[in-house]
Amino acid sequence: MNRRRHGQELVRVYVRTGGRVRPSRELGLVTLVIAANAPLQGLDVEARRIAGLCRSQRSLSIGEIAAHLNLPPSAVKILVSALIDSGHLTVPPAPQQGDAPDIDLVREVLNGLRALRA
Repeated sequence: MNRRRHGQELVRVYVRTGGRVRPSRELGLVTLVIAANAPLQGLDVEARRIAGLCRSQRSLSIGEIAAHLNLPPSAVKILVSALIDSGHLTVPPAPQQGDAPDIDLVREVLNGLRALRA
């Protein structure tokens, strides 16, 4: 069955994910990913779209990628986890518990938020 929606062919999610149904790692909608300098040859269309978008935007969350590419977040999680496994994307390290934010920056943000209320 070849149906169209808004001029585009409908493609089942499992086709877009290459038949994979689960991500290989735990990723949330707010997980940030960064493009690595790996060549894009050999990647399928969806993987190239994701890697290219991440290269152009510096870092994006899973939710942002899903919104930019109009893909379900569940499919993006599967595709991104495969790209992380292949070295095309990386997840920046989480801040360590002892890493404290710059207090002056926190004060500026707080003052800015207070100014918005006024």
